[in-house]
Amino acid sequence: MIRKIRILIVDDHTVVREGLEALFSSEPEMEVVGMAANGKEAVKLAGELNPDVILLDLVMPEMDGVQATVKIKEQNPKARILILTSFAEEHQVFSAIKAGAIGYLMKDTSSDQLIQAIQDTYYNRPALGPEIARKLMHDIQSDTNQALIDEPLTPRETEILQQIAMGKTNQQIADDLVVSERTVRTHVTNILAKLGLTNRTQAVIYALKEGIAFIQYTLDDEET
Repeated sequence: MIRKIRILIVDDHTVVREGLEALFSSEPEMEVVGMAANGKEAVKLAGELNPDVILLDLVMPEMDGVQATVKIKEQNPKARILILTSFAEEHQVFSAIKAGAIGYLMKDTSSDQLIQAIQDTYYNRPALGPEIARKLMHDIQSDTNQALIDEPLTPRETEILQQIAMGKTNQQIADDLVVSERTVRTHVTNILAKLGLTNRTQAVIYALKEGIAFIQYTLDDEET
């Protein structure tokens, strides 16, 4: 039996929740395990249901998407959160990514792109729409502060970070470098720890900011 991706939908509009539920119900590899109408409900259900992917609106009553992301990540650092919203102001995008969201999409995203983004989020791959990638780049380029880390990345870790920024999976990186996937996974864990980051999306932003990579993510890529 195929293991389905278990999804928690969070949006304050009933018609949006029901529409997303209908979309995912038509996908044999996905199932909706819960729905919430605000951030507080999202935090509660995320803890109870432990979904594989949390599809989260940004602007909601009682607790917004960024606040909910912070709370959810506090109770489960491995939670995979994908923002789906109508708002794309730079500060909102960056705040959501910094809080721990893996991806960020606009609500005018096509059904196929959303399905792909759910899959990417499940596999911890950054899922950023073209407009969002551009706004992130603008925010990065306007931020002149340089990141300071206690322990610099090794040449191998820098190489792997560049590969991550190219959208490659751990297995693809392992194949390219002729090492085991487990070795790459260990390097990725060390990279995130050294940089004080929580996921690959944040690592990509760091790589772009520091000039280690120059790749923009879009959902047009097969691997994001």
